[in-house]
Amino acid sequence: MDLAEPVQTTDVVVIGAGQAGLAVGYYLRRSGLSFVLLDSGTEPGGAWRLTWPSLRLFSPAQWSSLPGWQLPPSSDEYPARDDVVRYLANYEARYDLPIERPVLVRTVTRRHDTLHVATDRGIWVARAVVSATGTWANPVAPFSTTARVFRGVELHSALYSGPEPFRGRRVVVVGGGNSGAQIAAELTEMADVQWVTRTPPRFLADGVDGRALFAQATERYLALRDGRPPPPALSLGDIVAVPVVRAARERGLLQSVPLFDRLDSGGPVWPDGTHRSVDAVIWAIGFRPALAHLESLGVLESDGRIATQGTRAVREPRLWLVGYGDWAGYASATLIGVGRSARATVGEIMAALGLGEAAARHD
Repeated sequence: MDLAEPVQTTDVVVIGAGQAGLAVGYYLRRSGLSFVLLDSGTEPGGAWRLTWPSLRLFSPAQWSSLPGWQLPPSSDEYPARDDVVRYLANYEARYDLPIERPVLVRTVTRRHDTLHVATDRGIWVARAVVSATGTWANPVAPFSTTARVFRGVELHSALYSGPEPFRGRRVVVVGGGNSGAQIAAELTEMADVQWVTRTPPRFLADGVDGRALFAQATERYLALRDGRPPPPALSLGDIVAVPVVRAARERGLLQSVPLFDRLDSGGPVWPDGTHRSVDAVIWAIGFRPALAHLESLGVLESDGRIATQGTRAVREPRLWLVGYGDWAGYASATLIGVGRSARATVGEIMAALGLGEAAARHD
């Protein structure tokens, strides 16, 4: 440690102030523990601020809220990106959460009975750390990066800013989830689009959306908790027919083809030799947990995740992880689902630090 670096001490450091970090902060504020949220962004909104402007939730507002305060209804059934960004900014202000930004967390290390969180603005010493950095900062790399020969534009959906740059272009969109479907659908209005998926895309029936997916996740959670066989799961990758997707599908413009084998200089090449010349390839192929700041603890597994019991790290009992997906709490990567994981996490932290769990149970 550089003794010249400023050092601050607190009970709990939460790394990240997106939806997961805010949910944890909501419960910490009534826990009696001192805490701080360290956010790498310059403004509120977490990863939502970085997504493309037309992105829409696939659940209505009342099914897309953090604990304590409902997302206000939007002009459309499914809230847009800016609705969510505005809500998250107002949420952190409403609850006066102690957020420091921008703060870049570099490493987390063990020091006796504490964890030291080293950042570009000094060191925070904590009795417990909650990592809530999500996945947006760690997009899955396309296979073409190993031998880059394509002369056109390639970008991950994390860098997609909207359809206008692709007007009149020939575009391939790769990815069979909701992001791939939404991007491909809106591009059909101004570009020549081919949608490529590894397996045939599965659309949820019209009128079925994220509410059904969350209800199913809840039933699975309760069944496993109670020792009952869980029901068959609907994949969160199933595509919700939000208006832009439904419109493109009804026009016959959202038909997918199987994944190609490689990219040559002009575009994708399929195993049977079929070639398509294109101007751009957009990879909507997902993300992995953004956990580089925890490598120094030696807790990362070969799959890039961390072994957890609930949300608590198995190999570092002072560390919790919230908001990365079902492996760190059922539906914890969703607005409505993360509250359950945040509440349980704060209860465990209070118990671990000798304060009991009563305060964290109050909604």
